[in-house]
Amino acid sequence: MSSPVQLALGGPAGHALSAFRAAAATDPSAAGSLLHQAQTPAVITLVAGGVAMLVVLVGGTPWRRARNVVTIVHEAGHALAAVLVGRRLQGIKLHSDTSGVTVSRGKPEGPGMAFTAMAGYVAPSVLGLLFASLLGADLVGTVLVLIALLLLGVLVMVRNAYGVFTVVASAAVLALVAFVAPVEVQAPFSYLVTWFLLFGGVRPVAELQVKRRRGQARDSDADQLGRLTAVPPVLWVLVFAVATVSCLIAGGLWLLEPVAA
Repeated sequence: MSSPVQLALGGPAGHALSAFRAAAATDPSAAGSLLHQAQTPAVITLVAGGVAMLVVLVGGTPWRRARNVVTIVHEAGHALAAVLVGRRLQGIKLHSDTSGVTVSRGKPEGPGMAFTAMAGYVAPSVLGLLFASLLGADLVGTVLVLIALLLLGVLVMVRNAYGVFTVVASAAVLALVAFVAPVEVQAPFSYLVTWFLLFGGVRPVAELQVKRRRGQARDSDADQLGRLTAVPPVLWVLVFAVATVSCLIAGGLWLLEPVAA
């Protein structure tokens, strides 16, 4: 009688497992070679990229859950921009509908306020691009350290219970990967997070424009930028779209370099 694991691994996965077992029985070195191939950067980046793309494109519950990560980075982008332009950061709130708000004090208009409002939607894609460059240089550990620093910085400034829960839950996953899971898990996790930021940075921009058409986002970042500048909000949405798609293309080329090699 087949075990649940065997039933779950039917089809191609089951054939792959059978092939690996056969190789292990007849030639241990061949089995080791198969395992090594499964851990190569080319395979890791393709699998991680495929999973991230499916989560973002298919949507539903997986996307709604994972979108909290995009919101954390979005609000962190606002917060970092506010600090860089000399505004006084008051706090961050993350909500269960995956929205968020970052409050800072300073001049209510001018280039500093505009830069702060602009930073949110591009932050996930820019961070994904940074991570892609680090992974291209084989700096997986640096990616994990930067994720930890990001979560710590947001946790210090978060001002509501759901926000604390979201950040702590994300930190718990990171801790499991960094300190409990085998070292072979760290690279796939880093690639998955990077691909998710690159793909996940694009979808919220499209969702923003859909909400704007329905009149549901009158106080969005794009609309705030429209009031702060002479540029219509729809053009700011276009700026977000160009920036996030450009980061996806550039980051994707970095990540897919092992595949082309």
